[in-house]
Amino acid sequence: MTDRALAATSNTLQVAYNTKPLYDQGIDGTGTTLATVVSYGDKGIKAFIDSYSRSHGLPVADVQTLEPAGHVPACSDPGTPSDCSSWVGETDLDVAMFHTLAPKAKILVVATPTSETQGIDGFPDMMTAIDFLADHHSATVISMSLGTPEDDFDNSAQLHSLDAHFKKATDAGITVTASSGDDGSTGTKKDNTPWGKRVVSFPATNSFVTAVGGTVLHLNSNGTRTSPDTVWPRSGGGVSHEYGAPTWQSEVDKVTHATGRSLPDISMLGTSGTSQSSPLFAAVVALASQKAGKTLGFINPALYALGSGATTTGIVDVTSGSNGFNGVPGFSATRGFDIVSGWGTLNAATFVPALVRQIG
Repeated sequence: MTDRALAATSNTLQVAYNTKPLYDQGIDGTGTTLATVVSYGDKGIKAFIDSYSRSHGLPVADVQTLEPAGHVPACSDPGTPSDCSSWVGETDLDVAMFHTLAPKAKILVVATPTSETQGIDGFPDMMTAIDFLADHHSATVISMSLGTPEDDFDNSAQLHSLDAHFKKATDAGITVTASSGDDGSTGTKKDNTPWGKRVVSFPATNSFVTAVGGTVLHLNSNGTRTSPDTVWPRSGGGVSHEYGAPTWQSEVDKVTHATGRSLPDISMLGTSGTSQSSPLFAAVVALASQKAGKTLGFINPALYALGSGATTTGIVDVTSGSNGFNGVPGFSATRGFDIVSGWGTLNAATFVPALVRQIG
């Protein structure tokens, strides 16, 4: 977990997203389960989150690791790929962000034994993990802080072979969130060279996933905003050429003129990458699930219905910033929905009850 992430956590994020009024009502994640599906996980996650909790005045975390796709090696084991250690940091960030905004939620680290790099690699094991969570109704929200450009799959059929697993999760009542990407309007090929064109990141593009983009918070030391949030310049965003425009985006498409599923849908702090944004939003969904007394499943239709009444539903517009990157033109934030911040960000104290009312 990076120093940047640690610099804006716990009390500052709870103030920034206005979660205290919810905690005062007992809405703190109790009875919900947040799951991160991640390559390798962190064998030392309990020690990490215990230290983090002590440092930031948080309650002891209830964290458990599952390995439904098979035994997961330690990073020090012979033959384990060198990127294992980066997944440890990813896992730590996910768990810390879960625990920061939903401090009483149970946390599952659902670790897989293969690395998700670019294209299909690693995804079959992750789909096994998602199916396990759906079959056992083990999670309230699944967050995936990872992604690969749609264009890195060998063909469309290979990409769409994964779709049913996300639908299975939402059919089981699980909300799925995913990071929108960290390469702005573009991305990298399998050989790690730039695409040099606009591409968008899977699984955030998937029709049954809520895509979460990144913002920059402008805060004082207490967590109070000194100016409105702006787009994190490398936040992934664009329009899919693999997923058609969904009905729940039909109204915003009249403004954006998107011809496919656009992303992100909503944005949260992302200065440590949108891998930070997705678990933060997942934690807010867990708070809403607790308040509703049930899992919420696929929330995008409700989220978009709330967007049109943003001033009273806790959605806070992000109107500044863009995501051009590596010479590829980006998208700019504007008033209302846009292709770089989605609906914007949120005030949890208002957003959580509004989402519960909308879902009914």
